[in-house]
Amino acid sequence: DKEAEKEEEERVLVSEHSWRPCPTARRRVRGETPTQKGGFWGWGFLGGGQHPVSPLAGCLEWVKRQLFRVGEDWYFLFILGVLMATISFVMDIIVARLYGAHMWLYREIGDIGVLKYLSWTLYPMALATFSTGFSQSITPHSGGSGIPELKTILMGVVLEDYLAIQNFGAKVVGLTCTLVCGSTLFLGKVGPYVHLSAMAAAYLGKMRTTVTREYENKFKQHEMLVAAQAVGVATVFGAPISGVLFSIEVMTPHFAVRDYWRGFFAATCGAFMFRLLAVFNSEQGMGPLSSRGDFGVLTPKPTPSFLSPLPETIAAVFKSDLKIDFPFDLLETFFFLILGIICGIVACAYLFCQRWMMVAVKKNRLTAKLLATDKPVYTVLAVLLLASITFPPGLGQFMASRLTMKEYLTSLFDNRTWGSLASNASGVAKPGELWQEWDHPSATIYGTLTFFLLMRFWMLILATTLPLPAGYFMPIFIYGESGGTARLRGDMGGTASPGEGCRGFIQPLDWGHWGCAAAFSGSVTHAVSTALLVCEATGHLGHVLPTVLAVLVANAITQKNQPSFYDAGIIVKKLPYLPPIRSRHIGSYRVAVEEFMERRVVALAKGDGFQEVLVALDASADTEYPVVESTGSPTLVGTVSRSQLVTFLQSHEHPQAPQGEKQATVGTLGDDCAIEPIMLQFSPWTSLHQAYHLFQLLKLQRVFVTRSGELVGAVSRVEVR
Repeated sequence: DKEAEKEEEERVLVSEHSWRPCPTARRRVRGETPTQKGGFWGWGFLGGGQHPVSPLAGCLEWVKRQLFRVGEDWYFLFILGVLMATISFVMDIIVARLYGAHMWLYREIGDIGVLKYLSWTLYPMALATFSTGFSQSITPHSGGSGIPELKTILMGVVLEDYLAIQNFGAKVVGLTCTLVCGSTLFLGKVGPYVHLSAMAAAYLGKMRTTVTREYENKFKQHEMLVAAQAVGVATVFGAPISGVLFSIEVMTPHFAVRDYWRGFFAATCGAFMFRLLAVFNSEQGMGPLSSRGDFGVLTPKPTPSFLSPLPETIAAVFKSDLKIDFPFDLLETFFFLILGIICGIVACAYLFCQRWMMVAVKKNRLTAKLLATDKPVYTVLAVLLLASITFPPGLGQFMASRLTMKEYLTSLFDNRTWGSLASNASGVAKPGELWQEWDHPSATIYGTLTFFLLMRFWMLILATTLPLPAGYFMPIFIYGESGGTARLRGDMGGTASPGEGCRGFIQPLDWGHWGCAAAFSGSVTHAVSTALLVCEATGHLGHVLPTVLAVLVANAITQKNQPSFYDAGIIVKKLPYLPPIRSRHIGSYRVAVEEFMERRVVALAKGDGFQEVLVALDASADTEYPVVESTGSPTLVGTVSRSQLVTFLQSHEHPQAPQGEKQATVGTLGDDCAIEPIMLQFSPWTSLHQAYHLFQLLKLQRVFVTRSGELVGAVSRVEVR
């Protein structure tokens, strides 16, 4: 029987490898060459010394040594940047085509009001429902932004299957369907794309261990994830510097300097590839946009080949024609200071209402039941409400609802004064210009912008509760751009004072809506890098200092009163994350560890046997247990993992078991288990601030507290919170 089982096992092993193509070529590439006697049954391996070595294998091994001399991480970071930039660009093209098909269908139906309403509402409803159902059926981790969970993972908390590559396809398909809905949902792709980049980085990290034949290193995995955050932001905006800074500010409380170069390298590769693809697409005929084509999207205006200008090289994603004679005047800083105060107050109101809405949806009996059992039904009802409001012949005509998210940004980054363009539109305006979507004869540009700000405030809050893959940074950025009082005041100032003497006053107002976008989005996310993001996206650095001032002022107001947008998601989802300490409220410098530590700790002694280990495992479900010298002398000597204790129980039967059933003699814990030494201990008088920063810096999960070497308690993330 044993021989038959062995033959069957060998047959299975041979059949598992028989399907691979070109076995001879594959063996030669690996360094195997046929021997003289055994043909292809006796193979020599590279470096074996018994058989001749293939020249091709030796060449490949030399190339591998030369390439990996600078470090294999850089190659995988380059692949990560190029891969995510390509996916982002292809996703943008697909979204533009599908949204253009929707606009074409809406226009071709004619003037029948019922059909136009159905075409406007059913299209986003079907896409949003498919996005919710498809993504949630594959994985429950694909909904929402993904950044709150990634922040938790970067703090050392393990979230099972959140970065599995199986979630990648569900997130890509769901996010594409969400973006095709356009201004109906008013959602972006920054957060989900950061999640996609993290999943790709985790998969490339596993590939790296396979190629280099090394064991998985947690530090290497963390470095790849940190670089992935920067790549996700950089490939959306084409801004590598602000992408790295945004990932530092938003994703990690403590950032290692060695990770900066990796993140910046990967982000630069991604941003360069993204802009290179944009230039190539422009050269293929999708260049300067001037009119709406057959599918409702902006298409190039035909120009004779001998008159067309040379194709533009890599430039800003949202290029502006703002002319700056001098960077900025000192008086302009007061304007940006006021701008920051207003944005900070509005951001506090937005964060409060958004967190209240998320809690209310979970507590309400109807919505909680729908989100628990019938998520697509909740999505249908919410999208139906939003689509009905944005219906162009209805209220949507006052909100420029026919524009996509990218067209919103492009139109709002226009530095021209819309009021003067509207007053003499016959001589200045060109057909198909985006600013005309904001010009309504009965409301004027000021009225449409004001109505847009009021309606989008609560519509965006409602859209954040949808259980589908969606980003929330882009809508916040557009809302600030559309923007606050700065955009309105800029238009009114430009039309009221068009003379030469007001040139110094009009210029800061032109820059005001850019500063408002940076200040509002920065205060909502508690980030300062949004100021640099605006400058990189537009290609102008003249007003970077006053813009940073506005962002700092808005952040100072928001951070004192409200948690950031992503921290609010962590709070509502009850993820194991440490919130920032507010020492002025609890006097954290005077709080010691002995005041909040867990005193009842299940500990084991080195001389404990089967019965004591069994009682300890039944008493708690900890992943590791402290080991003391003895019961009478509780000096902490180390820790032992739960898996080792389970193995100990399996190898040592219960002392009261019948003599014939015992598999081994009863031993002690100190003799049969590997006790790991303690690297870090807390004293009962360690302050809360010290414990908090050590937990964040070293990504700790649990630390034992000792007094003169004796175990007196333990502190985990639960106690610190």
